[in-house]
Amino acid sequence: MDRRVLPRRIAHVLSSLKPDVIALQEVLGFGPKGRGQDELLGASLGMGWVMAPARLRRSTPFGNMILSHFPIVNDAQHNLTWKRRRGRCCQRADLNIGGQILHVYNVHLGTGLRERKYQAELLGTILDEHRGRGPKIVLGDFNEWGRGVTTDILTPRFRSLDLRPFLKRPKTYPGLLPLFHLDHIFFEGEIEVRHVHLPKTRDTLIASDHLPLVADIHIRF
Repeated sequence: MDRRVLPRRIAHVLSSLKPDVIALQEVLGFGPKGRGQDELLGASLGMGWVMAPARLRRSTPFGNMILSHFPIVNDAQHNLTWKRRRGRCCQRADLNIGGQILHVYNVHLGTGLRERKYQAELLGTILDEHRGRGPKIVLGDFNEWGRGVTTDILTPRFRSLDLRPFLKRPKTYPGLLPLFHLDHIFFEGEIEVRHVHLPKTRDTLIASDHLPLVADIHIRF
């Protein structure tokens, strides 16, 4: 929000939250200038990570990233790009938690209504391919601030995390003065959401244009 992109500042914010799993969007990977933000964040946080580039930005891979303290045993990427709009993708990472697998999907959908409708329908098809294969969490920037096509398509398949019981003002964007709830979490399986919060500190308000959405969950495999 101060027009500076500082991976170490972002890492400081994330580290203070003590997360087990992190899903990020709009991350730069390894490019012509060398190390990317993905490598810097992974090293700073001491977490394993996988990158899923959705497009090139100034000749540098740019897209989604999942970090985890649990071993990442497999990962995949699905193209969600609609026509000639900006490249978008759905990233999946399979995490080994005590010998059981948790599937984490990290998405960043487009800003156009028709674009999101196409992406939501495709995302539903992708998720259907793994029905019944263990607990799943789908999260990220859906660019949808109310009930829309994405919610309508995903709700029959997944439970949607309702922020209202946990937060008086469940808005995540823009960071300095949150007006919209663009970031969402959907889940399937024996998953209990125990607490949700939006940390509002000087660092979280400046380090990103979205507030971090943090959920404490319990999974019964």
